[in-house]
Amino acid sequence: MNPNKKLPLYIVTGASGVGKSTACEILFQAESDYIVLESDLLWHTIFDTPADNYCAYRRLWMRMAANVMQIGKPVVLCGCGIPEQFEHQPERELFSDIRYFAVTCDGNELRRRMETGRGITDERWIDSSVTFNEWLKTHADKTEPNMAIIDNTTLSPAETAQKIDEWIRKHL
Repeated sequence: MNPNKKLPLYIVTGASGVGKSTACEILFQAESDYIVLESDLLWHTIFDTPADNYCAYRRLWMRMAANVMQIGKPVVLCGCGIPEQFEHQPERELFSDIRYFAVTCDGNELRRRMETGRGITDERWIDSSVTFNEWLKTHADKTEPNMAIIDNTTLSPAETAQKIDEWIRKHL
């Protein structure tokens, strides 16, 4: 199939454990104006290729999103990622625009959420997530295109979902 409807793609990113998937689950259950997809759904170790910025994985999701959009609704893709991983792929031409929204929180709170909330004990994973979270806080406004950003340290998952929904609707 060759997708011919070009709609915007919305990327909701953030470190593991920050709460983006929980917020996106709320959007998934309630939304009818756009389609919410969780990128972890297709994750497999075959895609664990940081040397090429996870190229095959990003391209797979971009093709998937473009095909889903053929129903006439934009796609919101939730998962870790940054603009350079999407913007330089050949599939970029399948979208009218790609907009990025980063969910962040306080580093100590992220550590607590991962350890207590999700039961993660792998220190390398936790440290990697905290580092990516800090990178997003520092660089979200410097990426091309820029990423909108929200700190959800004191927000509930429902409030985080509401902020994401407001951002999406502002750009629909």
